[in-house]
Amino acid sequence: MNKHSKYLLAGLIKNRKAAHVRSVGERLLKPVAENQVKTLTFDNGKEFSEHEKLSEAVGAACYFAKPYPCWERGLNEHTNGMLRQFFPKKRDFLIVKPEPLQQAVDLLNDRPRKALGYRTPREVFLGESGPVAL
Repeated sequence: MNKHSKYLLAGLIKNRKAAHVRSVGERLLKPVAENQVKTLTFDNGKEFSEHEKLSEAVGAACYFAKPYPCWERGLNEHTNGMLRQFFPKKRDFLIVKPEPLQQAVDLLNDRPRKALGYRTPREVFLGESGPVAL
């Protein structure tokens, strides 16, 4: 997710092994990393132990969030809540197919946001002009 634009990238992982998580991260970030990704912030799970390889692959600095204060990750928590509109909390993501996930991501990226002057995350991320709050 791009903090400035609130643009969301999401992918499914088969397991929480570091190499697999890194591989999915690279696949999602490489196409946009050169111009759009400056930093990556992770939770403190073992699945992010290959953060240095991911950082090198996409050319972005890595940081880790403090373990417990969720209020320091407000945008992340808000985005998780919006994804829960499509995938309720008890949903097993191992049975979710890529197409429904991408549909949900596209809907969220095309939803106008007050914080963005009623532009969509996609418009801001791609540098397109749209409605601006007065």
